[in-house]
Amino acid sequence: MNPSKTPAEIIDAGGAEVRISNPDKVIFAEPGLTKLDLVRYYLAVADGALRGAGGRPMVLKRFPKGINAEPFFQKRVPENHPDFIDTATLHYSSGTSAEEAVIRNAAGLAWVVNLGCLDLNPHPVRAEDLDHPDELRVDLDPMPGVDWSQIVDVAYVAREVLDDVGLVGWPKTSGSRGLHILVRIAPQWSYRDLRLAAETLAREVENRAPGLATARWRKEERGESVFVDFNQNAKDRTVASAYSIRALADARVSAPLTWDELASTRPEHFTVRTVPGRFADIGDPHVGIDDAVGSLTGLLDLAAELGPAEKAPRAGDGSGRRMSSMPLIEVARTKTKPEALAALEDWKTRHADLAPALHPADVLVDGMRGSSSLWYRVRVNLQHIPEAERPPQEKLIADYDPWAGKEWPGRPGSTM
Repeated sequence: MNPSKTPAEIIDAGGAEVRISNPDKVIFAEPGLTKLDLVRYYLAVADGALRGAGGRPMVLKRFPKGINAEPFFQKRVPENHPDFIDTATLHYSSGTSAEEAVIRNAAGLAWVVNLGCLDLNPHPVRAEDLDHPDELRVDLDPMPGVDWSQIVDVAYVAREVLDDVGLVGWPKTSGSRGLHILVRIAPQWSYRDLRLAAETLAREVENRAPGLATARWRKEERGESVFVDFNQNAKDRTVASAYSIRALADARVSAPLTWDELASTRPEHFTVRTVPGRFADIGDPHVGIDDAVGSLTGLLDLAAELGPAEKAPRAGDGSGRRMSSMPLIEVARTKTKPEALAALEDWKTRHADLAPALHPADVLVDGMRGSSSLWYRVRVNLQHIPEAERPPQEKLIADYDPWAGKEWPGRPGSTM
């Protein structure tokens, strides 16, 4: 036996026995939370967590090396899953398929935590109808330099738009810096309809709050605004559901809120330590969400009224890629975020005369989804640097290839 590991513990989760391996393993050092503490957290808020993730196929986002290492994404449910875990086979846009886990009870919550999952990442469909989403997800993603008060202002504009098209929004913190608004819809529309409705909502929010909100897909064109991320409604995309624990040092939680709470609260108020007491005192603020099912008709009618969204011009090199209107340079591609930030600091040191002119939103450090894990791309938008002083594209400080050793049909140089 590994001396660093403690014996497994069998817990009762809603009448089912679940084995928790290495229960005393510290997952969050700052608040001193162990794996068993996280299991107990999810059991304490099980009713709310299952309202958000129960009955939906989910990607298992696992942190086997802790919160300071990159997680990996597991679509396929482990073969030796217990009887209380259901499954559903999803067919992806890439042409592949996977039998994913579907949790329906407290035991399922405990089981996924034991696998190393912190947040729950369900698809916006029920296992019984995989082709028709029943949830529209409004993801308010702040650019660097944006304060919480601006996010709240945009949330209220989004609520106004939803009201105008007959939909009910249910806000929750993302568990990081942003805010999610969940909208239940009748499962009558396709993913394509869902994404179009979400994009239309984003465009209308931008129309009503120019400068505060943006629907621009290219990050470098958003400025210091709140991006209404409509692409979270594309097929195969998932977001952290209600009561999910996020991989931040303070063990922050994606907390459902009432609309009246938005202006007087902050994301950091909701953690694994604080949320169970709140849940015991007031229950789940989203308790009525499944009774507020609406229609996409209003947003789809608005889409026809607004017309097609403006698209960026495509490059003339035959690649088919869309061109950015901004003067971008790429700094690095790295396997981990610390490496990305180190590369950024290296670039700033090399260009110490230019760095002070950059605005917060000019520095773009993006987590990019690889085959099973994230990798990071670092870019700099030179829009605030005089054109004559802008450095050219240089050799990347780091050039990590997330696809090294992997082949698929059609990849350049592939033998398949």
